[in-house]
Amino acid sequence: MKTLRVRGGQPLVGKIEPSANKNAVLPVLCATLLSDAPIMLRNVPEITDVTRIHAFFSELGSTVHWDKAAKTFAIDHSTISSSAKAKLPQAMRASIMMIPGLLMRLGEARLEHEVKGCTLGAREIDPHVQVFKAFGAETSYEGKDIVFRNTHKADGTRMWLEYASVTTTENFIISALTANGTSQIVNAACEPHVQEMCTFLEKMGATIRGKGTSMVSVDGFRDFQPVDYTFVEDFHEVATFMALAAVTGGDISVRNTQPEDFMLIDRTFEKFGAHVEHKDGWSRLDAPEELVVQQNFTSHLTTKVEAAPWPYIPADLLPIFIALGVKARGQTMFWNKVYEGGLTWHTELSLFGAHTLLCDPHRLITFGGSKLVPATVTSPYIIRVAIALLMVAASIDGESTILDADPIRRAHPNFTDNIDALGVDVSWED
Repeated sequence: MKTLRVRGGQPLVGKIEPSANKNAVLPVLCATLLSDAPIMLRNVPEITDVTRIHAFFSELGSTVHWDKAAKTFAIDHSTISSSAKAKLPQAMRASIMMIPGLLMRLGEARLEHEVKGCTLGAREIDPHVQVFKAFGAETSYEGKDIVFRNTHKADGTRMWLEYASVTTTENFIISALTANGTSQIVNAACEPHVQEMCTFLEKMGATIRGKGTSMVSVDGFRDFQPVDYTFVEDFHEVATFMALAAVTGGDISVRNTQPEDFMLIDRTFEKFGAHVEHKDGWSRLDAPEELVVQQNFTSHLTTKVEAAPWPYIPADLLPIFIALGVKARGQTMFWNKVYEGGLTWHTELSLFGAHTLLCDPHRLITFGGSKLVPATVTSPYIIRVAIALLMVAASIDGESTILDADPIRRAHPNFTDNIDALGVDVSWED
């Protein structure tokens, strides 16, 4: 793991072109396994999970060319042999979304029992297994591997999810394209990256009705067309750079071609006295002199930020707002309704001098506005928590150290180069 040294205390100022969303890029790459047509993907970030998928596709026999400088990723899966064998990469949770394509092509897919991802809490694979079974797969254990075998081409099916899981929704949509007839998923996840995967599939010729809603219908389809697709900006990264402006008292503009996704995010910034402006494809946050938690009209209630499946504030963004809560004068309750392990890192904030109170595994109160001091802190394996710790460090005059900060690289290429250009002195060390 890598250590990040941060010499903060200066306002971040400038313009930034954000990268694409990891959570859109990875499912799209997995979905390409359905097609034998040539595919060109643009604005592909150089992140560790894309590197793993590139290596896996090469193992399968796909013809792939990744031009990292141009951010293009060319794919031709028609060269995969029906006798190809490859074990799914285990260091990323997105591996599970390759199973529908592998079942269609090879009739079999193998997955290690423990699929790794961020340490946010229990992340079961049972809903995925239910999806694969619904579309004709048999499941068994062989040693430490879970083996999925395709028994027949299934007819369309209808499934009602217990909760709006992003990856389960994506797996259902990809699987439904391999079936006969129409399938429908109820209580579907509708995050922007789920919608982007649907947009990509539609450009290949798929028929998907209801994307962006909780009820999605998909027609089975095989005659995929060649496609040239450019990923849009990562809304997580757009929001993160604006939060960096807010926490350091800076002024940052970020390229953002989908401001319609930001209405609730903008209102959440307003809770700390920070205003976002969207104009001509850019989003700008010019920070106030001091962040102050805005009081509710119902004055006896604590100001609250609730994170849950879209269209709530995304749980992935909650840590950056916790960083604002630490800086802003006043009290804020943060409620993570998704992950029971998403708030345990709050003890690291106390090393900076922050005052926080964990009410239970899902709720945290910050008592912000105290003077913060440089510190050495340790990040859990959660992308946005590493960034939140970096944000707090960037707002403090002096040098701080973030141990195990490597999760940042899973989602954000050149992230530290970008913030260094905006005015914070940062460096990686082994």
